[in-house]
Amino acid sequence: MMIIMRNAKGNARAAAKEESHERIVVAAARAIRRSGYDGTGVADIMKEAGLTHGAFYAHFESREAMLAEAAGRACAESAAAAADVVANVSSEQALECMLRTYLSQEHLEQIEMGCPLAALGSETPRQAPEVRRVTTRHIKAMIDLVARQSPDWGQSGAHERALVTIATMVGTLLLARAVDEPALSNSLREAALKHLAHS
Repeated sequence: MMIIMRNAKGNARAAAKEESHERIVVAAARAIRRSGYDGTGVADIMKEAGLTHGAFYAHFESREAMLAEAAGRACAESAAAAADVVANVSSEQALECMLRTYLSQEHLEQIEMGCPLAALGSETPRQAPEVRRVTTRHIKAMIDLVARQSPDWGQSGAHERALVTIATMVGTLLLARAVDEPALSNSLREAALKHLAHS
């Protein structure tokens, strides 16, 4: 009986720790997109997760380890959103729907829930290797997802077009968020959509 009670307590503790860890990662994934890597502090993340600052090291060896996991979560959320768009339309409409969703006003405004490449791209070269590794994997996955929407998928032309498409999408969103003129922001997004749709 005592062994069962000890196991139950241990399981409850492990579940509580896992749930706390999840809250930290979710908060950090939002924070890095909202404030950047350098603007994301451990104390702020722990507060947002509803935990004490001292509890941080029960979950992560370092701030960099948390940032890498947060980047991974942000990338996974972004990839899942793109995959959902593709899954819900015909193969002929997939790429255009992905482009329209990515370059939409809604995505433009959802910095803390949106694409981590556009939110964090300029900061990533100065981050720890594990953060850069996560970002590189995500970029490769997104290039592959775009290439698979091409009628000539598997050939070099599809891969090259996917490289240009991803670079244009991310660069456009970054610039559209950077400017302080809504008309220019809209023009950037519309021009990119028009160009990418025709190519």
